[in-house]
Amino acid sequence: MSETTGSQLPAGAREPATRNASQTRGIWIALASSAAFGISGSFARGLFEAGWSPTAAVAARMAGAAVVLAIPAILAMRGRWVLVRTNWLSILLFGLFGVGACQLCYFLAVQRLDVGVALLLEYLAPVLIVLVLWARHQKRPSVATIVGTLLSLLGLVAVLDLTGASKIDPVGVLWGLGAAVGLTVYFFISAKVDGALPPIMLSAGGMAVGAITMVLVGSLGILPMTFAAGSGSFAGFQTPWWVALVGLILIATVFSYTTGVMAARELGSKVASFISLTEVLFAVLWAWLLLAELPGLVQLLGGLLIVAGVVLVRVDELRAVRKER
Repeated sequence: MSETTGSQLPAGAREPATRNASQTRGIWIALASSAAFGISGSFARGLFEAGWSPTAAVAARMAGAAVVLAIPAILAMRGRWVLVRTNWLSILLFGLFGVGACQLCYFLAVQRLDVGVALLLEYLAPVLIVLVLWARHQKRPSVATIVGTLLSLLGLVAVLDLTGASKIDPVGVLWGLGAAVGLTVYFFISAKVDGALPPIMLSAGGMAVGAITMVLVGSLGILPMTFAAGSGSFAGFQTPWWVALVGLILIATVFSYTTGVMAARELGSKVASFISLTEVLFAVLWAWLLLAELPGLVQLLGGLLIVAGVVLVRVDELRAVRKER
């Protein structure tokens, strides 16, 4: 038996194994985060069937998450509260648009469309980012980015299945596109936040701002704020409203955001963002298993085109970043 142990190996020999283990761990964490994010639409549908309005569901989701995240956020900010003062505008905009408006529009879309279709519309955000940057900087994107954008737009047409048997609610489509706009703002704001601000503080602050905003929207009568103690169909069973709400808060919000941050630290934001695309697939899978919803074949093909287009755009973006270095 060899007397050489792992602790006696040269540091250089251990580093690749440690790095590979970290990457593998990060990938599994990122997939867990995407799976948790993807189930939010299914939990929300359960609340809608129980009699809740989308505004009430979003307000309760964000308020509950803000309460759960409050203690770890406070611990993370010890001695660094000045960062909140210097980033207050980013936290405010993050809560109003990146969290509040994005989630509300998505839930309003889920109320009228299949969960998978609503999420596919939301994931047109990277295409919108390309168009915004093109208009802002007057610099034509590369061929790969243009092809990716066209693929996503073609996929959008297929998802809507305008000439097929599937009936698409145009108002639901508009809400889905509104969620894409909110997600676009989310990415822009996240990129501008001071890197010293702990991500959990940004999440907790954004959730609190979003919850307060939704309460004001409901209180002023801008959108209906309806809570109910009914039940909804979930995985073939009638379940009380609180089951869907607890799942929405703990699994689809607190767990998903926390593991998302962990994955980004293990993998880096770029790799983690690629894996986050699996949220679309998980959302379709959860909707099929829990709600018996499955988009038609043409819509599924359109979804694949949207994902392929987004991947092509992001690959081209990474290539451009490497060239700049």
